[in-house]
Amino acid sequence: MQLRNVHCRLSELLAARNMTVVQLSELVDVSVVNLSVLKNDRAKAIRFSTLVAICQALDCEIGELLVLR
Repeated sequence: MQLRNVHCRLSELLAARNMTVVQLSELVDVSVVNLSVLKNDRAKAIRFSTLVAICQALDCEIGELLVLR
């Protein structure tokens, strides 16, 4: 069985909402650096509270933000 990777669609969701990482950072109280790590698929883990905050700010579901590749 081939393992798939989790891909974060943060770039696409931000672009669709004309929002920057800086704006999202201010809304969810997560550093720009940490959001960039997530956005660039370099995150190894994410807190549920952070995930919920991002999804609420972007008005999306978790499955729209994180997908398997």
